[in-house]
Amino acid sequence: MDPKTSELFDAARESVRERTAVLERVRFLNGAATRIGASMDMRRIVRELVGSVVPHLADAATVHLLDALLPGPHLDVELPDAVGSLTAPLRRVAVVHSDYQAELWRTVVPEDQVHVMPPSNPVHRAMAEASPVVVPRIDDEIAAMLDRTHTTGDLTPLIIDRSLLALPLTVRGRVLGAVVLLRDPDRPIFDEVDTLMAEQLAIQTGLALDNAHMYRSEADATDALQRAMLPALPPRLSCADITHRYRSSSHIAQVGGDWFDAIPLSGSRVVFVVGDVMGHGLHSAAAMGQFRTAVQTLAALDLPPEQVLRHLDDLALRLGEDYLATCLYCVYDPVARLCTMANAGHVPPVLVRQGRGAEPVNLPTGAPIGVGGVAFESADVRVHDGDVLLLCTDGLVEARGRNIEKGMAALCAAAERPLPLEELGDTILTDLRTDDQEDDVALLLARLRGVPSHHVAHWLMEPRPTTPSRVRRLIRATLASWDLEEHTDVAELLATELVTNAVRYAQGPIGVRMLRTDALLFEVSDEDQHRPVLRRSADTDEGGRGLQLVSRLAHRWGASGKTPGKVVWFELDLDDV
Repeated sequence: MDPKTSELFDAARESVRERTAVLERVRFLNGAATRIGASMDMRRIVRELVGSVVPHLADAATVHLLDALLPGPHLDVELPDAVGSLTAPLRRVAVVHSDYQAELWRTVVPEDQVHVMPPSNPVHRAMAEASPVVVPRIDDEIAAMLDRTHTTGDLTPLIIDRSLLALPLTVRGRVLGAVVLLRDPDRPIFDEVDTLMAEQLAIQTGLALDNAHMYRSEADATDALQRAMLPALPPRLSCADITHRYRSSSHIAQVGGDWFDAIPLSGSRVVFVVGDVMGHGLHSAAAMGQFRTAVQTLAALDLPPEQVLRHLDDLALRLGEDYLATCLYCVYDPVARLCTMANAGHVPPVLVRQGRGAEPVNLPTGAPIGVGGVAFESADVRVHDGDVLLLCTDGLVEARGRNIEKGMAALCAAAERPLPLEELGDTILTDLRTDDQEDDVALLLARLRGVPSHHVAHWLMEPRPTTPSRVRRLIRATLASWDLEEHTDVAELLATELVTNAVRYAQGPIGVRMLRTDALLFEVSDEDQHRPVLRRSADTDEGGRGLQLVSRLAHRWGASGKTPGKVVWFELDLDDV
């Protein structure tokens, strides 16, 4: 082969080698960037970074992030700006190295060490200048300088005579941290191509870290919003022991539209309600808050369950087309031992009867709230003392590969175990948990407890001037039979105020009822629609102070509607004498 032809072949081979090298670098960068951007977990992101560069670009790598950037008790702390980040604490979140001196690396450069980079450190310079800093070879002077600010052992053997490359992790002008790369003494120093490749990976890492931070911040905000709106229910009401559980499908979304509540009504009754707004995120959380507030307001009006669902449906239609929810609304009357329920497309409740197992309650299903134009129906279900009422959202019984029928069967099997209520709630969640849970779970359990008949007194009276004095005599005799004479004076005083108002305004018979539960409850019902209003009386007014007296001396008081008329009531705490 003549010299000219040989020269052409050599040039062609060199071109092929250069093209192959370029393709290898592109493939490396593409693969590394894909792995770095595939996660929303900050620690995993930086581990993908250091795992990519070692040993391809370096023999050791460390990543330092702003400590405020990482999950912890400082989640609500605002990240420092570019200037503040230079003096902010950094946490070493990832350390990867070759096997050479592995034990020394683990001891001297531990992960999760918090420190502040001094201005003389190349990492500080890279963050301050927002550009890579290369130290071709770390000599004795530089090694001593770096070791002076290192607090976890002698750093010199790990860095002497090595090439160092420090790169900032930045995004939109904000500094998030830095990455440090080291090459063994027998490898070439970091050149311009190495620096450019590492810089591209650092840019990709900064973007991924910022996305993860924003995702977590939004998720934490929506999660805090929902949990703030979920009720803090007491473990015991006068007519039921209750427990509840809420579990978020955090691998899908941090917040959904599930909610539940237990709302006391007059007559020791209680509303048990559970609902599920379709979708996830802030929209669902906000809709859930609106529905829950509306339910509490409607419950205070003492409307029948089907009317409550009708009003919720009207509210959803006014809010917009995207407001869809399922809801189950139940009113438990402990005197009649009756649950009146209405369902709006929700998972049916489960009733666990003592000695008879657990079974779903057959209710008219109804359409979800927000569909519009669909009638809702109520159904009465007789219950017994000790029965457990279970309300849940569909995330508990529906899962991939398990339809709702199988889920309900599994729920009934778990619910009929004879366990204390708290243990039963945990057992149900454990038995029905799946690894691929795609929806939030809300669970409400209530062990029902009726009011004994001998703790209920009821009278029907005509609205006459002598009625208040007659009521006082009945109260005195009833409290004596209940061994509650110490409450007689206050009960007579407040009952007289309510009965006198009823005599003054009612057109028909007046109903008077007393109940002894955890508290002493007194009710006056009549057919007049006008509810009493607490107002401030002037010094010259001859009346209008009755409700002020009731409000001051009663533990609780209120007024609710009935058909026809109203019920005005007050409670006295039996612990107060």
